[in-house]
Amino acid sequence: MIFRTGEDIARLGELDQKLWVALACPTRGIDFDARTLDLIDTDGDGRVRPPEVVAACEWVCARLRNPDVLLQGSDVLTLDDLDTGNPAGARLREEARRLLQIQGRPDAATLTLADIADRGELLAAMRFNGDGVITPDTAHGDDAARATLAEIMRTHGSVPDRHKDAPGVDRPRVEAFFAEVQTARDWHAQADVNDTALMPLGEPTLAAADAANKVQAKLDDYFARCRVAAFDAQAVTALNPSAEAYDALGAARLDLGAEPIADLPLAPVTPRCVLPLHGTRVNPAWSEAIATFALHTVAPLLGAREELSQADWLAIKEKLAPLQALMAKRPDNAAAALPLDTLDAFLQTRETLLSLLRDDEAAEEHNALLIDLEKLIRLQRDLVVLLNNFVSFKAFYRREGAIFQAGTLYLDGRSCELTVQVQDTARHAVLAGLAKTCLAYCDCTRQGAKMSIVAAFTAGDIDFLFVGRNGVFYDRQGRDWDATITKLIENPTSVAQAFFAPYKKFVRVIEEQVAKRAAASEAAGQGSLTGLATRLTTADQAAGTTGGAGGAGAGAAKIPTATPRPAGRVDVGTVAAIGVALGSISAVLVAVFGKFIDLGQWIPVALLGIVLAISGPSMLIAWLKLRQRSLGPILDASGWAINGRMKVNVRLGGMLSQMAHVPPGARRIARDPYRDRHGKTGVAAVAVLALAMVVLAWRMDWLDHRLPAALQHSPAAAASSSVPLPRNG
Repeated sequence: MIFRTGEDIARLGELDQKLWVALACPTRGIDFDARTLDLIDTDGDGRVRPPEVVAACEWVCARLRNPDVLLQGSDVLTLDDLDTGNPAGARLREEARRLLQIQGRPDAATLTLADIADRGELLAAMRFNGDGVITPDTAHGDDAARATLAEIMRTHGSVPDRHKDAPGVDRPRVEAFFAEVQTARDWHAQADVNDTALMPLGEPTLAAADAANKVQAKLDDYFARCRVAAFDAQAVTALNPSAEAYDALGAARLDLGAEPIADLPLAPVTPRCVLPLHGTRVNPAWSEAIATFALHTVAPLLGAREELSQADWLAIKEKLAPLQALMAKRPDNAAAALPLDTLDAFLQTRETLLSLLRDDEAAEEHNALLIDLEKLIRLQRDLVVLLNNFVSFKAFYRREGAIFQAGTLYLDGRSCELTVQVQDTARHAVLAGLAKTCLAYCDCTRQGAKMSIVAAFTAGDIDFLFVGRNGVFYDRQGRDWDATITKLIENPTSVAQAFFAPYKKFVRVIEEQVAKRAAASEAAGQGSLTGLATRLTTADQAAGTTGGAGGAGAGAAKIPTATPRPAGRVDVGTVAAIGVALGSISAVLVAVFGKFIDLGQWIPVALLGIVLAISGPSMLIAWLKLRQRSLGPILDASGWAINGRMKVNVRLGGMLSQMAHVPPGARRIARDPYRDRHGKTGVAAVAVLALAMVVLAWRMDWLDHRLPAALQHSPAAAASSSVPLPRNG
C-alpha cells in the first residue's frame, strides 16, 4: 500500500484492518523515535495498535490546513500550515506565536522541533510554568509573601518544582497552612485582655496560667496527701517516702532532675497543709517550676508570700478557671504558638499566594499546548515512516530500511541486512523457528554495552556457520559491535545449496568414519606395541634368571618360548580370504559396470537418474521450505502482531544476504603462490584410472561387439556371439 496524498492518511480509519500488514508493534527495540511512539501510545502500555495509529492520523490532519505536508517528513512546522478555521489549530498557532515571542523571534514564520523539544529549559526560565508549584522566586519583590512561603515549607514541607531546581509549595499545603493560621487567630481573638473575668491580670494572665498548668498535678497531689495526714496523723509516715525508697536512691548516682526524685512529693507531707514556696524544703526536681509559679502566678494574684495553703491554691484555680477552659480549646498546631501579630502578618499574604497559585495553574494550559505542538511536529516528521512500516511494509520490500531492522551483520563472507533485536533468545527461537529461515542468534558487545540480535541468512551456504563464530555488527547509527553466534537454527538457503547437501553430508560422514577408524587403528597399534614390549621385557628377565642358575644342571626347568614366524612367510588362510573378498567385489563391480555399459546411449539418462535419486529429496524439501519462508514469525516473536504472510522469496533473500563481490574495476590475482601442488597429479590419476577401465573393458570383451574387427580382442567370439542360435525343431 502506498500513501500518495494526505487524504489517504486522513481516511486511514476507513481501510479494512484485514489489509494491514501489522496490527501491533512495540514502542521499544525498533529503530524509531521512542518519544513519538510514546505520544501515539495513549494508554501507555508500551504497544501501538491500529486504533492509536488511526487516532494519531485524524488528530494531526484535523490541525493542518493541508495534510499533504505529512508526506514531506519534515521537522519544521510552518505556521501558515496550521488550520486556523479549526479551534484546535487556532490555539496551536497562538501558542506557537507566544513561544516565538518568548524566544525573541516574534516575526518568525516557522517552528522547529529543536525549538520546543527541550521544554524544561524554556519553562524553567518562565515565572509560571503550569506545574501548580510556587517557589520563593515566584514571589520575588514581595518579602512578606516570601516569608510566608518559608514558614509553610518549614511547617508543612515542600515539593520540587517540575521545571526548576528549587523547592516550593502547592495548593494543598498553602490551604492547610492558612486554615491552621486562621484557626489559631480565631482562638487568640477569644482571649480579650480587657475581660477581667477571663484575664484578671491582663496579658500576664497567660504566663500565670501557663506556670500553674506545669505544677497543677503535683500541687493537687501534695495537698491531697496533706488532707489525709490532717485526717489521721498515723498516715504521715506512709504518705512520705519510706526509708527503703531513700536507700534505693542512695545506692545509685543522684540526678536532681531524674524521674525517681521528681516522683517524690513537692515537700514533706504534714497535717498543716502548707507548701513552702522557697527554700530547701521544696523537692529539688520541682524547685525551679515552683519558683516560677510563685513569681508569675501566686504573687500577681495573691501577693508575695513564702508559703501556699490549700485555700490559696483553690483561690488561684478559681481565678484561672475561665482562662484554663479557653486554654483547653487551644488548637493543636504550630500556628497556635505564634504571637497574634505574626498570625495577622501571615493572613495578609494569603490572597497574594493564592493568586500566584492561580496564575501558575493557568499556565498549565500553555504547557499542554506546548506538548501538542511537539506532538504535531513529530507526527509531521515520523507518521508516514510509521505507516510504511505498520500499515504496509513498503520500507522493507523496497529496502529503504524498515524500523524493525536493527542493522547489518558481517559474517562468513556475506552481509545480512535482515536483523532484529531480541530480548530473550530462548523464548524468541521457539516461535521464530517457524519462519523456515536459517537464523543465527548473536550476542553483541560494545564498550561494556550488550545487545542480542537474530540475523537471517537467506543466501549462500551454511557449511561454516556454527556456534561460537565471530563477526561484526553495525547498528542503524553506524556503531560497530562484536558479534558472536550463540544459537543456530538451520534451514536451506537455496535449491542449489540443497543439491550439494547430500554429497557434502556423505563426504562428512566418510571423513568422520575414516577418522574414527584411524583413531581406533592407532589405538590398537599402540596397544599391540605396548603388549609386545611387555612380553619382550618379561622374556629377557626370564632368560637372565635362567642363565644365573646355569650351575643347576640338566634338571633345571626351561621356560617355553613362542616359536617366531619365519620372515617373509604369510598366512595362507589370510591370503585366501583376501583373494575371495577381492574376487567378490570385482565380480559385483564388473556386473554393475557391464549392465551400465549395456545401456549405451541411455547412460546420460541413468547418470541423471542417479543424481536425482540422491539430490532430489533434498531439493524438494528445500523448495517447499523456501516457498514457506516468511518474516512473520520472526517479528511475532519480537512483540509484533503480523497480519500478512510476509514472504521472503529467493530473489529477495539474495538481496537481504549479499555475498562478497570484487569491486568494479578491480581484478583478482589468479595465481596463488601458496596453492596446493596436486593439480597435475590429480589429472594424471584420473587419466590412468580411465585408461585402466578402458583396458579392463577391452580385456573382458565388453566392447568387442562395438569395436571394429581390427581392434576386437576375440573376433571369433564376437562373430559367434553375433550369429543367432538355431531354434529347436
